[in-house]
Parts: sequence; structure tokens; C-alpha cells
Amino acid sequence: MTTEQILISAILVVAMLMFGWGRWRYDLVAMSALIACVLFRLVEADKAFLGFGHPAVITVAAVLIISSALKNAGVVDEIASRISHLTETPIMHIAALTAVITVASAFMNNVGALALLLPIALSTCDERNRSPALILMPLAFGSLLGGMMTLIGTPPNIIIASIRAEHTGEAFGMFSFTPVGLPIAIIGGLFITFVGWRLIPKERLQSNTANKLFEVGQYLTEAKVPANSPLVGKTLGETDVGDSGSVEIIGVAGKRRFARAVRASYVIAEEDILIMRAEPDELREFLEKYSLELLSSATPAFVKPDPQNEVMVEGVINNESPLVGQGVEYIRRETARTVALVGLARNGRPVTQRLRQQIFRAGDVLLLKGDSETIDEQFRKLGMWPLASRPIDLNRTRRVAVASAIFAVAILLGIVGFTSLTTAFLLAIMAYVLFGILSPRQIYDDIDWPVIVLLAAMIPVGNALTTTGTTQLVADSLIDWTSGFPIPVVLALLLVVTMLLSDVINNAATALVMAPLGIAMAQALNVNADPFLMSVAVGASCAFLTPIGHQCNTLVMGPGGYKFNDYWRMGLPLEILIVVISVPLILFFWPL
Repeated sequence: MTTEQILISAILVVAMLMFGWGRWRYDLVAMSALIACVLFRLVEADKAFLGFGHPAVITVAAVLIISSALKNAGVVDEIASRISHLTETPIMHIAALTAVITVASAFMNNVGALALLLPIALSTCDERNRSPALILMPLAFGSLLGGMMTLIGTPPNIIIASIRAEHTGEAFGMFSFTPVGLPIAIIGGLFITFVGWRLIPKERLQSNTANKLFEVGQYLTEAKVPANSPLVGKTLGETDVGDSGSVEIIGVAGKRRFARAVRASYVIAEEDILIMRAEPDELREFLEKYSLELLSSATPAFVKPDPQNEVMVEGVINNESPLVGQGVEYIRRETARTVALVGLARNGRPVTQRLRQQIFRAGDVLLLKGDSETIDEQFRKLGMWPLASRPIDLNRTRRVAVASAIFAVAILLGIVGFTSLTTAFLLAIMAYVLFGILSPRQIYDDIDWPVIVLLAAMIPVGNALTTTGTTQLVADSLIDWTSGFPIPVVLALLLVVTMLLSDVINNAATALVMAPLGIAMAQALNVNADPFLMSVAVGASCAFLTPIGHQCNTLVMGPGGYKFNDYWRMGLPLEILIVVISVPLILFFWPL
């Protein structure tokens, strides 16, 4: 190996480890890798930031904006609202919602599709008295399956199409992925519907029912004991506190920073702060009964809304939320103390530290209190998804038709070759602004900037792998190692390696690393590179083993009450099934 090959390999290995560790956000890791490449002269300084103008980056940004427009118009919501009658049995329930999100994810960002269907899934679980754990993992997996079907379904497909254009002069088209992706989505959906959900641990499926997103006592809340409370001077044992099925006292804090555990003999005093685990539906009644003052992130300067407009709303923190890595002070500052943190639940399990000591994570579920007229905007600002359906624009039907027509015309213009698909999408975005479906501000707000930075930074790093000969070196080594293996076996190995990488790092980064390797392997074997690129495309979308492999998996973890090890139970057999069916499909539609 040359010095350049050693350097680029070391930078990439460190970047992969940092991606998997998750301590720093992936866009910062990618940018650090790019800067390292520039400093070591592996990437020319004047070409380091050309990735920001790369067609794949522009296309991904455009797809994210269009997804927001379709969300604003209520396209998926309109479809989902018409299938509530198809949720009578668990299998029908899973099949209906999984089918909707699979189709939606083929034409819009899969995270956006999940954001639309998550409240619908929870409300239908409430109606049918079923655990959200039954529906949410199938929903997340369905969104990943749907993304495989089209060029715009997931960023890896866009990246791989662009890399193919650089290699052959012609990119994959809008529906080039469909012959392989559609059968995988159908068979995968059938597996999820009839078999997969049965592999979820039974304790998840048997809990969280009857309008309860979590088991009893899964929210951490705090309440102050005022002088007029009937609890003052009494021991916990002399009251029915703790006997309630919906509220549990787990500790008491005075003026000291940390709470302490208490026994039944503890005498409650004025100004005590009770640390409780409670359900949101029962919290208000409990506070009124004992004249307790609910504490929150904004106390004591919380700007109280009109009591008639005051609401408490549950929401999940998404991966790109500014709340990730922040504490309650951030909520105070960003909402000007008009929204208060009332409760917190994490991964369906209780948290024991006080609210003011919490550092928020993606997937955390917060109970917030605020004004009903502004709470939606505050949720948007904080990067959260409400876990209950909100009122829908009365003009939704007209907006759905207009938004769908604009999107269809854009795709048609790209398919017939009137203009590039990227340009067609930019024209669609302009039309959405003109029709009032998107505001100019939303064009910038709805772009997932960390993903854009990741792509723009990793494209030059990936090019450095090729220009230094590292990609070809690794490909030749793999070919030597698999010498004598049939090519379908080599494709399967490439697919499995890509799957495993996608389970621990961002799928776009996986595609950027593995696609050039696939091309190099095809060149070493002197065969068509398309089957190898398709193997990478499928593998990069198969992050089914962990909750950290894809945002959709992370975001259902809290509301579904899942644990880390729950994912591989359904995900591993699903990935094995996909390997078995995808390799023959790839070789049939994209022969060597």
C-alpha cells in the first residue's frame, strides 16, 4: 500500500467508527473526514466543497422539500384517513398501515411518511385497544422497504444513480429500481404482516393498551406541595398516594439538587417537590385532588396561556431536532417560556433523575404544556412530532389534488426526458410556493441539512478512495479472497456487508463508500457493474437490525416501548429473506 492509500484508509476507518459510535453527529464526522483529506492533500483544496453542487445533493434536497409539500397538503393523511375501517384485526391493521407507508415512501422521504402516519397509527391502536408495539416496528420497516422501489425513495438510490452516471455516462432512471425493489417490498410486507410482528416480544404486545403509550408510571413529572395541600404533615403511608394505579411517588426533593428515595414513614412537608411517574391522562386529576403545583421546565417564569386554550401534548424528538444533546434550558429559551416540559419518557422505560438534569436524546417522548393555538408551531421549532392527530386544514381535499398533480407532472417531465429529474423537482417546488402549499421559509426549514452536509462532504472523500487506488486495491483483495466463488455468491457477500454497515452508520454514507467498491469489483471480474450497484442499493436500505441504523427505527422506539434487542428479532429473518430473493432478481433484471 502507498502512503496515500494508508492515509485515506485510516481516515475512512476512523470516520466509520465515529459514525457507529454516534457520540458526534454524522455531518460533523463527515466534514472532519473531508478536512483531514484536504490537510493530507488527498483532496485538492479548491475541489473540497464541490460536493455541495453535486446533482445527487441537489436532488436529495429537492426530494426533502417536496416531501414537506406533500405533507402540508395532507396527501398521505388523506389516504390513511380512509383506511381506518380496515383495522379490525391485527393482521388487517398491520397490512393496511404498512401498505400505505410503503407506497408513500416510494415517492417521498420515508421519515416524512412516518411522521404523517405515526399519529394515525397511535390513534387506531387506541380505537382497537391494541399495543402500539404491534404497529410501529412494522410501520418503520415498511417505510424502508418502500424506499427501495424508486430513484427518489431513499438517498442511497439517488447517490448510486449519480455514481453510475459518472461511471457509464447514464444514471439510473426514476423506476430503474422498481423491478427489484417492488418484489422485495411486496414479499417483505407479507412477511411483516403475517410472520414478523409475531417475533416482537410478547410483553411489548400485551402492554401499552387502552390509550396508554406507555406502561403505568412511565413519565417522570414533578409537583410542588404548597401550604394548603392536604398532604402537608402526613406520611406517605397515611395517604393513598402511591396506591393509585396511575401515579407513583418515587422520590422527594427539597432545596437540594438531587431527589432522594422515600418510604411510607416519610412526613410530607410544605415546599417538598414530589418526583412522580405518571400517565398524562391521570396527571391533572391527581394534581387537583391534592392541590399540588405542577413544576415544569419553565417554572417559575412560565408564561401561562389562557386556561381554556391550555393543552398538554405528547411528542417524540426526531433525529435532527435541535433538542438532541440539550437540556430543559433550551426549551425555555427557544419558546420564550411559553411551552413547559411536564414529563419525559425514554425508550418505554422510566427515568429516575430530575427533569432539569436530563439531556434529551432522539426518540425521547416529551409531555409539553402550552397554548393550543401555538403548540403546533412550537413543536415544529423544537423538531418534534406530535403523537396525536392535530386538526387538518378544511381545504385539504383541494390541496391534495393540486399537490399530487404538480408532483405527477414533475415526474412525467423527468421520465420523458423533457428535462432532468432534478430540474423538474425544482420546478415543482416553485409551483408549490406559487400555490401556497409551501412558504419560502419552509424551503429552507424542511431541508435536512445534516444529511446534505454529510453527502457533500463524503462525495470528495469517496472520490479520494478511487483516485488513490484504494477502492481498486480493496476490490482486488476481495476478488482474490472469493476466487472460485460463483458471482451470485460474491453479490450476496457484497449485499450482506452493505446491510451490516447500514445497521450502524447512515445509509447515505454506506452507499457512498460501498458503491465505488462495487464498481471496482465488477471491473476486476470484467462484468457489468449494474448488478453490483443494485446490490449496494438494496443493502443500504436494509437497516433492520438496530434502532440506530435508520431514523425511522429510532423514532418508533420510544412510542412503541421497544428495547434495543427487539429489532433484530424481526429484522434478521427479514434481511435473510431479502438476500435470498434479491440476488436472483438482480441477476435477472440486470444481467452480467
